[in-house]
Amino acid sequence: MVTGSDLQESRKAIALAEEHPGLCYATVGVHPCSANMFDKHPGGPSKLLEELEALAIESKKRGLATAFGEIGLDYDRLYLSEKEPQLKYFEAQLDLAVKVQLPLFLHSRAAGEDFERLLKARIPKLPKRGLVHSFTGTLEELQSLVSLGLDIGINGCSMKTDENLEVVKAVPLDRLQIETDGPWCEMRATHASAKHKGAAPPLPKAVKKEKWDKDCMVKGRNESASINHVAHVVAAVKGLTIEEICDAAWDNSIRMFGLGVTPDNDAEP
Repeated sequence: MVTGSDLQESRKAIALAEEHPGLCYATVGVHPCSANMFDKHPGGPSKLLEELEALAIESKKRGLATAFGEIGLDYDRLYLSEKEPQLKYFEAQLDLAVKVQLPLFLHSRAAGEDFERLLKARIPKLPKRGLVHSFTGTLEELQSLVSLGLDIGINGCSMKTDENLEVVKAVPLDRLQIETDGPWCEMRATHASAKHKGAAPPLPKAVKKEKWDKDCMVKGRNESASINHVAHVVAAVKGLTIEEICDAAWDNSIRMFGLGVTPDNDAEP
């Protein structure tokens, strides 16, 4: 799934999905750190919302857009977008997601109370709910979000500390999704997750971007191939087999986002 972070990037994500049918899918939305774009948009915020809606509806019909996002709140980076526009346009985009009926692809940093408050009124109107991606919150936040029916996305940033790992351990198997958030959120040797990677197979060789090769990773870039390391660490932390983690995460992802596949249990995607 290729993430849209503003209108232009959402269009690029759709173009990639169109170029690689059945392999790439896209999200449509404006990231909280880009919330200031609404007031700067030619024609104003309503025009941007109209364009997002049109893009989401068209690309959903074509099987290209599978989620509305990345939307949410980020109070760690208020220097990029102030709190007021973040709140205003998160709420507006939530209403748009309900109208379009796409599951949510959500972002939350240091904004738990406001984040949950705005979601609570709208989640019942979204049968497939959504995913809180790259989750780094507390155990209490985890429990609250799961109680709303949301899934939790785990990647390298979710497992930096021992406290993070305790939260990962508590994620219910039927609410777990795994991700890389490439090209960011890699697992590093200094992270608490490093001591749990023992069973993971080695990643492909990494080369400098100037020597790009289709069979290699690029140095300094977190790529999709590293998702298998995420799965191995989650399995180790939860005391489950890699097969149990992969089967659960796969079925949860397909059930929520579709991606052209029916889950193993034959539930509607």
